[in-house]
Amino acid sequence: MLPSPSKPRNLPRMNESIHGERTASELQDRVTELIEQQAAISEVLRAIASSPHDLQPIFDAILDSATRLCRADIGGLRLSEESGLRRVAIRGNPLLVSQLGSSLPVLAEKGSHLSRIATSRLPTHIPDLTAVEGDLRDDFWITVVNAGFRTVLVVPLLKDNEIVGMINLGRKQVQPFTDKQISLSRDFAAHATIALESTRREHQYREMQSELAHANRVATMGQLTASIAHEVKQPIGAVVNYAHAALRFLARRPPELEEVRKTLEAIVETGHRAGEIVDRISGLIKKAPPRKECLDINAGIREVIELTRGESVKNGISMQADLADGLPVIEGDRVQLQQVILNLIVNGIAAMSGASDGTRELLVSSRKAGPGGVLVGVRDSGPGLAPETLEHVFDAFYTTKPDGMGMGLSICRSIIEAHGGRLWATRCEPRGALFQFTIRAD
Repeated sequence: MLPSPSKPRNLPRMNESIHGERTASELQDRVTELIEQQAAISEVLRAIASSPHDLQPIFDAILDSATRLCRADIGGLRLSEESGLRRVAIRGNPLLVSQLGSSLPVLAEKGSHLSRIATSRLPTHIPDLTAVEGDLRDDFWITVVNAGFRTVLVVPLLKDNEIVGMINLGRKQVQPFTDKQISLSRDFAAHATIALESTRREHQYREMQSELAHANRVATMGQLTASIAHEVKQPIGAVVNYAHAALRFLARRPPELEEVRKTLEAIVETGHRAGEIVDRISGLIKKAPPRKECLDINAGIREVIELTRGESVKNGISMQADLADGLPVIEGDRVQLQQVILNLIVNGIAAMSGASDGTRELLVSSRKAGPGGVLVGVRDSGPGLAPETLEHVFDAFYTTKPDGMGMGLSICRSIIEAHGGRLWATRCEPRGALFQFTIRAD
C-alpha cells in the first residue's frame, strides 16, 4: 500500500497571509476614500465661507467634488423656479460640458422628464437610459441619450420637504452608481441646500441693512434741509445776477460783446456747480443697491464737507479739512462711505451747537493707515463723551439726543465693518470727541 501524500504544512499560513494582505489593502482603500471625502467637504465649506453673497463658486465646488468622488463624467445643478428647473451650474469633462451645455435646454420645464423625476423627492438612479420606456422618452431624454450618456443619477435638493433644486450626475458608459456613491451625492445635495438657505438669509439681512441705511441717510439729510437749500440757492442767485449783467452789457451802445461772453461763461460754470450740488444730494438720498467701485476717499470727503458747510456756518462752527496727499485708492460703495462721513460731521456739529463757551471747531482728516489702508477722522470741540456713553455709543437704539433714534452710529459701524474696516471713538482732552474709521485699500 502506497502512503497517502501529506498536505503542505505552510498552506494555512499562506491563506492567512493573503487574507491579511487583502484586509490591509481594503483598509487602506477605505482610509484613502475617507480622506478624499473629507477634503471634498472641506473644499465645499471653504467655498460657502468665502462666498456668502455669490452662489456660483459654491455650486462649482459642490459639483466638482460630487463629480470627482462619484466617478461621474459630468455633473449639473438646477434650481427650482415657477416655470421649472433652471440650470445654474455644469461641471466635468470640458468637452462634454461644452457639448451638453449647448444642446440641453437651460430650463427644464414643468412636466418634462427631469421635473417629473424630481417630484419623487428621492434619489433616482437610472442604470441604463436606453432601457427607459414610455412617456419618459421626451425631448430632454433624447438630447441626453444622443449626447452619449447612459447612466444617470438625479438627487433632489429639499428644504422642508419642498423641492428647491436638484443635482444630476451622468456617465458615458452603462455603469450603475454604487449605494455608497448615491449616499455621497445626497450629502453634496444637502450642502447645496445649506448654501442656498445661508445666502438667502444673508441677502435678507443685507436688504434690511440697506433699508435702514437709506432711512438714516434721508433722516440725516432732513436735518440739513435749510443749509442744503442755501447751498442750492447760492449758485441760482449767482446765475440770475450774471444774466442781469449780460443784459446790461448788451444794452450798451455799442454792446460790450466780450463782457457778455465772459458773463455767459460764468453762467455755464455756475450752472454746472448747481448741478453738482443737486447730484450729490440725489446720490445720498436715492435708494440704490450697494455698488463697489474704486474711489478717492478725499474726493468723497470734500463733497460731504461742501454739503454740510452751510450747517456749520449757521451754528458758528469753523470746519477745516486736513487731507493727506497720495492716499491709496480704496474699493467701496461711495454712497455708504459718504453716509458714514456725513453722520460723523452732523453729529459733531450737533455736539457743539449747544455749547455756550469755547471755540467751535470741526476737523475732518485723512491719513495712510498701515501698509495698505486709509484712516479717516472727525474731531469736534464739543463737551466730549462720558465714559458710560463711550461704552455704548455704537449700540443700536442708544442715543443721548432727545429726538434721536440711536441708529446712526450703529449703521455706520455696520457699513465700515462690511468694508473690512473698523470704526471707533475716543475722548479728547481737555474737551471734544474723535471718531475714526479705517478702510482697506484696493
